[in-house]
Amino acid sequence: MTETVLPAFDATPADRREAARRPFRKARRARERVRLLGQMVDLVRPEEVMHHVETWVEARRKVVIANHNLNSMALLGRNPDLARFYDRADLVEVDSTPLVQFARLLGLQGRGFHRCTYLDWRDHFWSVADRKGWRVLYVGGEQAVVDCARERLSTHYPGADIRVRNGFFDATPGSADNASVVAEAKAFAPQILFVGMGMPRQELWILNHLEALPDCAIFSVGAAFDYEAGAQKPAPRWMGRMGVEWLFRLINDPQRLARRYLIEPWSLSGLILADIRTAVRARLNPGSTRR
Repeated sequence: MTETVLPAFDATPADRREAARRPFRKARRARERVRLLGQMVDLVRPEEVMHHVETWVEARRKVVIANHNLNSMALLGRNPDLARFYDRADLVEVDSTPLVQFARLLGLQGRGFHRCTYLDWRDHFWSVADRKGWRVLYVGGEQAVVDCARERLSTHYPGADIRVRNGFFDATPGSADNASVVAEAKAFAPQILFVGMGMPRQELWILNHLEALPDCAIFSVGAAFDYEAGAQKPAPRWMGRMGVEWLFRLINDPQRLARRYLIEPWSLSGLILADIRTAVRARLNPGSTRR
């Protein structure tokens, strides 16, 4: 067996509380939820996500925080059950600068800062988790990788109680593996549950076990802890803001991602044209209700 070799983690996060804060809305607003490509998404800033999560954690609510990108939109056409997951989500981040730009083209309230995913709010999140002593459970990835991520995060954020569980188990509803993972989550009683098993497996697992999971904020986060361990290299954040993060990822993993980035988006052409037609009609008839 080949031993997994992970790069050294030498980044020391700055204390974000010393930085100037941008103002943000602390209440949900009607116009933040919009329809794109037939799906409801929330145009929120990373700061707003964290504010809502803190509120939900304090209230001990069970909530689901999902994210949409072009890949998830394409997967909906092949996985009808996936729509039920997004219908259940309390907050749906837009993890795609092209989608945010498309929203703005349609006359919605999309701005660059509405691109929102784990890598955009990770520092804020771990600062809060450290300060408030949150229990955080991550389910997904290889055991060696998530153990490394846990060790690194625990070193920099010792106030957070972090546990990890690999994602290589039988995810079939009713399986013994599933029962074990759910029992582990219940016993730990986390405030935050990260599920990182790739789309659509992570979303369907959350949906199928939502009632049995403890009351907490549940995120679908993909390879979040692979990034924390250094097993995957994230694109510079400026590439995300410019909408070319996909190119960075494609160059680094062309075999796995070529279909996702070069072929899948074409399956959305009909939905894109439908949204454009709706937007044009709304502009020609301002008195009508678009969304």
